Amino acid sequence: MNGNSVIHWREADAEKSALWQSEKDLPPPQRVQVIDDRMPADTAYRLACEGTALLWRGDFQNAKLLLQAMARRIDKKKPASKQPQVTLPLAEAFHRYRLAQSQRARTLEKLLIPFDADYEIPLRRAPDVCDACREVYGPCTGPFVTSLRELLGIIGAHEWRKKGIEIPALDITIHPHYGVFAPVRSEYIKLITQAPPPKLLAEQSIAFDIGTGTGVLAAALALRGIQRIVATDQDSRALQCAHDNLTRLNLMNQVKLVQTDLFPEEQAALIVCNPPWIPARPSSPLEHAIFDPESRMLRGFLQGLKTHLLPGGEGWLILSDLAEHLGLRTREQLLQMIDAAGLKVLSKIDTKPHHPRVSDVSDPLHTARAAESTSLWRLAVKD
Repeated sequence: MNGNSVIHWREADAEKSALWQSEKDLPPPQRVQVIDDRMPADTAYRLACEGTALLWRGDFQNAKLLLQAMARRIDKKKPASKQPQVTLPLAEAFHRYRLAQSQRARTLEKLLIPFDADYEIPLRRAPDVCDACREVYGPCTGPFVTSLRELLGIIGAHEWRKKGIEIPALDITIHPHYGVFAPVRSEYIKLITQAPPPKLLAEQSIAFDIGTGTGVLAAALALRGIQRIVATDQDSRALQCAHDNLTRLNLMNQVKLVQTDLFPEEQAALIVCNPPWIPARPSSPLEHAIFDPESRMLRGFLQGLKTHLLPGGEGWLILSDLAEHLGLRTREQLLQMIDAAGLKVLSKIDTKPHHPRVSDVSDPLHTARAAESTSLWRLAVKD
């Protein structure tokens, strides 16, 4: 648990302080006001918008209701203008949407919850969150304060981790950890089961899974009968998650986990990667699985394939084209990246996403989401 930062406030005519905890590495708020159940939602919302953090001392369940009320006030502000609606270019609509989401998060993160030692919450009707917090923060080092929004994310992740996510294409269940991208959009996994394997695998049965996350693609490769898989990730939390999942599935005898940025130091007949698909800056650790500034991971994967593929091997790039529909990257730019890396396209398999946002016409990015498809690009080194 990161206890480097301290939050200060005044309460009952005395100066108080505690450790400050933020998974986003946000600095401790400078203005803190102690509030309880008597605080009207309108007042709490106004204070939060002005940058005042609100340290809750009332009923825990009422704090959740207050957070929901603040969120409703944010969301209600959207149709304020009575001027004719102007259809924005999708790239501009995307950047405005991201800015609005960031501002929304900053406001809602102003509602804070205190913790005693050993992850106990000193509030009425507070849940037992000890196990959930230990999974994320590690051993408790003393009283601290965090945002209610972060805590609710930790509780939700704990439940996902216990329940798991069914992967119909593989007939398995994957248990994501907090901060590790959950494979809820499992259509891309089906592509792995459908793509014809490179013939070289029959002679040299070794594959790499670059950026393994939960380990779901490593599991897919193992279940296809590949004897040796090296799964890499630079995030220790992801590697622990992958280890737990692959152990639960009895696949660790086929998989080696390596902490590194992109490639291990060897070669393989098949190298698979599902990089973040949107070239934009993430605003939280979890968003690194979706947003890839300047397509760094995508470029790194493509540029490294030539060195790390065995002669006759293939690289499988699994990538959504949402960035293309948003105007953030063109198909020509992607093909130029592939060509510049000394690679050629053998074939491409496409699938359409099935997540709820595809049919949500109120989503400002609906046009792009409705047109989105995910592809598995079979790549090989140019002759």
